[in-house]
Amino acid sequence: MAHGENGPADRAVAGALEAAMRTRLGRECLYVPSCRLGLYVALRHWCEPGGKILMSPVNDDVILFVVLAAGLRPVQAPLSASDGSIDVDAVPDSVWNGLSGVLTTNLYGNPDPARRLRERCDRLGVPLIEDAAHAIGSFTDGAPVGSFGDAAVFSLSKHVGAKAGGFLAVADPALRTPLEQARDALLDPARLTAELAYTVRPYAEAAVRGLRLAPAAWWALRLLGLQEREDIRMPLRPGELRRALGAAPSLTALHSWVGVDMHDYRIAPGRARLRRIQHLLAGLDGRLAAHRAGTERLLATRWAPRALTGSPVQPLFRVPLLVADRDAAVAALARRRVTVGYLYDPPLDTYAGERFTDPSPSPAGAARFARHALPVDPLRAGPVIETLASAGIRPLAEQPGG
Repeated sequence: MAHGENGPADRAVAGALEAAMRTRLGRECLYVPSCRLGLYVALRHWCEPGGKILMSPVNDDVILFVVLAAGLRPVQAPLSASDGSIDVDAVPDSVWNGLSGVLTTNLYGNPDPARRLRERCDRLGVPLIEDAAHAIGSFTDGAPVGSFGDAAVFSLSKHVGAKAGGFLAVADPALRTPLEQARDALLDPARLTAELAYTVRPYAEAAVRGLRLAPAAWWALRLLGLQEREDIRMPLRPGELRRALGAAPSLTALHSWVGVDMHDYRIAPGRARLRRIQHLLAGLDGRLAAHRAGTERLLATRWAPRALTGSPVQPLFRVPLLVADRDAAVAALARRRVTVGYLYDPPLDTYAGERFTDPSPSPAGAARFARHALPVDPLRAGPVIETLASAGIRPLAEQPGG
């Protein structure tokens, strides 16, 4: 990285990280400070500003803002109500024919139909970009998620637990140099304060979350800059957003949206950060095995989506149980100090409105999934199952014909 690495030793660590991911995925991999920065680099390379890109409406709002920052118009896809994956057959030809690209989500690690999307993109002559932030260990059609698209982005903040870093993986190795240059042009220099904050963050979070009083913990997280949202979705601020989009494509213009929950998403990594990430990545296979075991336990329960129970078990980052009353389930788990995160409700077309996105042509599946999905950590499978059973949490009734 041109900005902020401390010397050959740090470049060697970054190279070792890339080599490890290259071996796992079978593709050229470029280290990036965050998945969101990697996605922006990919979108800017493969999609001309002003184009439309199909994406999932059940996704982090930060991803919507990355797409907007790249100068693109998001188009919300129909989703399966049972597992939140893109429903390829429900996308009308009129929508397909107006696209400049497709962005998968692989929500919670559950693969989107990548092969079918790849075939459709090939017919249209548009790029497929895979957001594999939740899916670093998932497979579909006999291949790793992230090996179907022109590009794929991975996060090291999820299964790896590094709180930073990611990869941009590409099908064409010849693109590494221009993409590396594009990444470096967007980096902010490494800062000692950012590295110190990164070093102490795991200890601060552990101490804060160990507090007995939830309100005190919440305020402490806010003071430490580790919690910025008061609701599931960040405030849209439509007037400010409309003005910011006048400068797109631009990360700087949309920084206050793109940088939420990760202010250092484009800061070049320093030595301490790279070394910690290397240590954590070395333990990935063990983490994936634990996630797979917990996923298997949760998928054997009555709250499991039927669409996931007949598939090969993936090492899901979160298992989206489907419950009739999610608020009651969240409250019951909170009493056992089990936190439910990664909720994406309401869908992005409801959240952003037609001013900033093309709404889904069939929104019902996404709305139902977003409202009833209870994404739980498979590493807490035991307490989750015990709590939901003792609290009498009912599974979501299947729709007629479902």
